Amino acid sequence: MKGAVDLDGLPPPNLPEVAFWGRSNVGKSSLINALTNRKQLARASGDPGRTRELNFFNLADAIHLVDLPGYGFAKAPKKTAEIWTRLTEAFLKGRPNLKRVYVLIDARHGLKPADRLMMDGLDEAAVSYQIVLTKADKLKPGQLETMSSTTLQQLAKRPAAFPEIIPTSSAKKTGLNDLRDAIAAFTPDFSG
Repeated sequence: MKGAVDLDGLPPPNLPEVAFWGRSNVGKSSLINALTNRKQLARASGDPGRTRELNFFNLADAIHLVDLPGYGFAKAPKKTAEIWTRLTEAFLKGRPNLKRVYVLIDARHGLKPADRLMMDGLDEAAVSYQIVLTKADKLKPGQLETMSSTTLQQLAKRPAAFPEIIPTSSAKKTGLNDLRDAIAAFTPDFSG
């Protein structure tokens, strides 16, 4: 739909929104493409920090999906990264129609200090968020269960965290229906 590089460029808040956020190279663009069954909707890249604006996607005129710039390591000048970080923070704290932030975590690595720092900000701003484990196909089933359980325990005392983890794999297309159902629950005509 559009990419916003400042708050004035945001679309009107006329539909519910969900945002995807995570460390650089966690698989945000790949997950958005798999979720929407579109190969090139979000630009996937091997270079961390490829997303440098807030990208809005209109899903059937029912909800906006927002691809946020990654946090942590990125191949970008420090000043540029600071600008998109401030824009992301302003968006997250001030968007009245933002229903949930899906914080993407690489299932192989779990929560890192940068993830905890971002979740601290979401907790402080009372912005609802839910953890989506990406690249779940890289773990054996027992390892995935352990990672999910450990991550859930780490969320237990976080006030804005939704108490369910959604493991996904863009490559194997697993967990996508669970995530689609979670997103659909925020659309006005959802009856499920």
